[in-house]
Amino acid sequence: MAKRILIVEDNEDSRFILVATLRGLGYETIEAETGTKGVEKALTEKPDLIVMDLGLPDIRGIDAARGLKNNLITAHIPIIAHTAWGASQWKEEALNVGMACYLEKPVDRKLMKATIEKCLLPEERKSGKEAEIIFEQKKPMTLRISQDEGKRND
Repeated sequence: MAKRILIVEDNEDSRFILVATLRGLGYETIEAETGTKGVEKALTEKPDLIVMDLGLPDIRGIDAARGLKNNLITAHIPIIAHTAWGASQWKEEALNVGMACYLEKPVDRKLMKATIEKCLLPEERKSGKEAEIIFEQKKPMTLRISQDEGKRND
């Protein structure tokens, strides 16, 4: 069964590109165009992962993520920030509320795939804390996943 990803993005073109990319990677997609609708769909659809824009028309994606992380029903769902907001204060705030990764638009297909795979790995195979990782397309990226039970591979 394909993993289900909720895309919370107000820009129709960006949402279309994300849906096409994720479906092309074999994921099932659910769409929401506002933070409020994203929270509602996360509660009812229970996706495996959420890709959330930060600049939404009703509430900031950071505030929607905070609400989801504070809810027992959705707290376990990894959330990837996918935004044009590049200032370090936004990255820090997004990671502090519990977003797993921070991606600055535009994001290429390879980076999106690697980030999603990292976030969807079973807990016992993750190396380190998700919140410590910030992906930026501008820099080379290496994901080190330890096959040994939770040992870091530094």
